Amino acid sequence: MICVNEIQQIGGGIEYGNTGDLVGDAKLIIDSAQRSAHQAVNVALVVRNWLLGRRIAEEELGGDTRLELYGRKVVPMLAKELTATYGKGYTRTSLYQYVQFYRMFPEIVHAASGQSHVLLTWTHYRELLRVQSDEARAWYEREAASQGWSVKQLSRNISSQYCERMLSSGVEPSQSEALASGATERAERLAFVFVKSPMVMEFLGLPADPHIHESDLESAILDNLQQFLLELGKGYAFVARQQHIRTEWDDFYIDLVFYNYILRCFVLIDLKASRITHQDVGQMDMYVRMYDELRRGEDDGPTLGIVLCAETDEDIARYSVMHGSEQLFMSKYKLYLPDEEELRAEIEAQKRVFLAQHEDDM
Repeated sequence: MICVNEIQQIGGGIEYGNTGDLVGDAKLIIDSAQRSAHQAVNVALVVRNWLLGRRIAEEELGGDTRLELYGRKVVPMLAKELTATYGKGYTRTSLYQYVQFYRMFPEIVHAASGQSHVLLTWTHYRELLRVQSDEARAWYEREAASQGWSVKQLSRNISSQYCERMLSSGVEPSQSEALASGATERAERLAFVFVKSPMVMEFLGLPADPHIHESDLESAILDNLQQFLLELGKGYAFVARQQHIRTEWDDFYIDLVFYNYILRCFVLIDLKASRITHQDVGQMDMYVRMYDELRRGEDDGPTLGIVLCAETDEDIARYSVMHGSEQLFMSKYKLYLPDEEELRAEIEAQKRVFLAQHEDDM
């Protein structure tokens, strides 16, 4: 017998409880049943597609390429038959994706037992099929599952070559957390991994207006804090808004303060809804120095400062106090989701800014 106020899982992940609130308890049962049904459908869809891919691959008798699949007329014939019987979802393109899925993720379903370890939706896995590198694909799959990335976030990170950028910075993706705890590792290498640029924040719902006010941007970020943390990068936790720092003669307010539990350091963000200036960089440099002296703990790493702005500038990076600094960064934000080519071009531009900032250390 289930006691009052006790919540238990019954069958299939459905929750039951008697808290004395009939309406609330009824909603608990219905909501948990819907979640359970959705999860069951997702698992079944992933397993179905994997098994279809396996069966088609077996019919191929060892063929490896898309041309061989289509050339044998196995897939076109099957697509025609399945579409006539079941409707959408069985086009030649879809069936080819299922074969790719089977080959790229051979352990999703253990053939001997029929058991599966599905962690993501089919739409997640379909995005992962775009990644040719086995190492990068495994990393994206692991991160998407552990960090709770939406399909849109996964697609964006793949398009922006997030994993590949980590590799190009000299940090192995599988070792990033271990490296972050190493005292001898250079801060800028790790920060390049954990400070994403550009940050695409279309979820804020703000117009792509160059005259937007910083306070509006700050409010929108806080209203969408969970999504912003996912976009900001890995390991971030929110600390404060407009944090007050007092000196003997003046008062200062830092727009946003975060803590990165992987880098083990505070991260200060100053929002600029315009092009960055050398004054902005100088102000952030002051904030970082003040924070290191007044707020940084004994076990914390050096504080990082990010000027999040609408436009970045290589010359500012090269000729301001940012040049050669291991603690200062500028990161561009976008209020709309660019297409893949625009995003790749933006990534390359941000790499040039980073290199201009640290050219003496390369």
